[in-house]
Amino acid sequence: MSVDRQAVQWWRYAPAVTGVAASAAVVSYWLPAVSRIAPAARRPLGISGGGSAPEVWLTFDDGPHPRATERILDILAERRARAVFFLVGEQVRQWPATAARIAAEGHVVGVHCDRHRSLLRLSPRQVTADLDRAVAALEDAGLRPECYRPPYGVLTTAALLLARRRRWPICLWDCDGRDWGADASAAAVSGRILGSIRPGATVLLHDSPVYCRRGDWRLAPQALEAILDGLAVRGLAAARGFEAAESR
Repeated sequence: MSVDRQAVQWWRYAPAVTGVAASAAVVSYWLPAVSRIAPAARRPLGISGGGSAPEVWLTFDDGPHPRATERILDILAERRARAVFFLVGEQVRQWPATAARIAAEGHVVGVHCDRHRSLLRLSPRQVTADLDRAVAALEDAGLRPECYRPPYGVLTTAALLLARRRRWPICLWDCDGRDWGADASAAAVSGRILGSIRPGATVLLHDSPVYCRRGDWRLAPQALEAILDGLAVRGLAAARGFEAAESR
């Protein structure tokens, strides 16, 4: 029986070709994650960027929390400021009344996740299931998510496509208080924000200590008060709502 030598040569290289294809698929799946560290990549992906209005976007991740979120809402009400809250499904199920208060007081409700995990560790099916559970938790609390932020600000192709399908603007940030660090303090957080703030910036803070190293619920409310004072001195205000990248 004769053997096709060209076919033999091809099959010798088949494992390498398969490996290259698999690697390309992984890179493609993870590619949107570069938007976390490369702001220039955000607009082509339809991710919200900074604007030029004399306002900044105050955003809070990881809540709700029965003490931190409630205090933050009190401060925002006193200052007549608005914010965007990216909620975690498992926290909403524990504190639905606090979650409902966010919307009742005119703040924007966004969805963050159901369990706080990096999407790079999840398959497309797992990403979909996690967001479905998160949305169900919000809906059970009478809330409708208006926008989306992935955990750690790290997107995958699956999350990007899901957000587009649900018509959720994706919001990252360009001004990080790093209030999640083990050595964070209210003075350091507010100083970091005010030292880099500019009109149209999106500020990242956390209204729950559950996923933070420091674990002090008082930190974010204390930092928020100093941030709002500093914004007023600079002639800036907290924006009332949220705008998608396309509208900026």
